[in-house]
Amino acid sequence: MTHPKPRVAAPIGALSFPNLQGETISIGDPKDRWTMLFVYRGRHCPRCKRFLNKLNAVLPAWTSKIDVVIVSADSLEKARADKEEFGWDFELCHGLTEPQMRSLGLYVSDPLSDAETTTRFAEPGAFGIKPDGTLMLVDISNGPAARPDLEELLDGMIFNIDNDRPVRGTA
Repeated sequence: MTHPKPRVAAPIGALSFPNLQGETISIGDPKDRWTMLFVYRGRHCPRCKRFLNKLNAVLPAWTSKIDVVIVSADSLEKARADKEEFGWDFELCHGLTEPQMRSLGLYVSDPLSDAETTTRFAEPGAFGIKPDGTLMLVDISNGPAARPDLEELLDGMIFNIDNDRPVRGTA
């Protein structure tokens, strides 16, 4: 099976996810600000927790320029347990569906055992979305170990925002 790459400089397509308060968070539709979408593997992944803890520590620098949305395929109960355990300040969503995973070009994994989790889940991804809903930046991985450096990523995103840089990788 092939995994199509997300098309940068094209609309990401409207996607919505439930948050922990029961509201619907949408991405891909026009907004006043840029959005950074981070997809994490779920409650079962300790590497995700380490990455998200680092993000939470620098969240004010991110949210001063960019809306930040975090989502996984986890259930409401698992997402809520993560938020309570780690005290994260960011918008945490759950219920990422397999069609949504595929539309984002994410790698999808089956659990290794019921001890890990019981349903398919997305491998990590980061998506920078312009206010008009077009995709500016994509970073996807097929496993938990490859993650972007958050300081470097934010610095690059701010440079792109402040200088109205063109989308790269369109050829």
